[in-house]
Amino acid sequence: MRKNYLTLKSTETSEIVISKSRFIANCKRVESEQEAIEFIQSIKKEHSSATHNCSAYLIGEHDQIQKANDDGEPSGTAGVPILEVLKKQHLQDTVVVITRYFGGIKLGAGGLVRAYGKATTSGIDASGIVERRVHHLMKIDVEYVWLGKLENEIRNSSYIIRDINYAGHVEIYVFVPKEEDSKFMEWLTEITNGQAIITCVDKIFLEFDRI
Repeated sequence: MRKNYLTLKSTETSEIVISKSRFIANCKRVESEQEAIEFIQSIKKEHSSATHNCSAYLIGEHDQIQKANDDGEPSGTAGVPILEVLKKQHLQDTVVVITRYFGGIKLGAGGLVRAYGKATTSGIDASGIVERRVHHLMKIDVEYVWLGKLENEIRNSSYIIRDINYAGHVEIYVFVPKEEDSKFMEWLTEITNGQAIITCVDKIFLEFDRI
């Protein structure tokens, strides 16, 4: 499983106007290149009358897949600036399409680079960024006598209780950051005097807003 990483929180749209040209940013989290391509095509269809629909995407744990498209703008003035913003913000599994409706004033190469970069940042700000962190789902088996104390201790900690099952004994399911497994198990062992059976039953990403 990949390590913790940053990506978009939601699929959003934003718009800015620069020298009478409209720059509309559409940003989305994607899991594959095919999904990115389909998103780009959908925006192109939606804005078929636009002057340009420039795009870029980064996909994969190590950014193995990355593409930039100027869609008719001078080479290197649109797609690459979009891609560079994604890299600078360390985003993964992200596609951005910047639609431009030309307003009659030429921006020049430098002006285009700045405009597409600014539009991309605007779109990312609208979408928000989350950090996806690897957690282990730990199952704690204990006798009922430990329930009150254990639940209280966990809820007053940084760990997250997902569920509690009540049967012949209690099963408490807790999300624990991957790197804190040993610390968590030692902590619970101390609280329960070694009476808890602790097992890892799953690995999952939890999402946290980047502050």
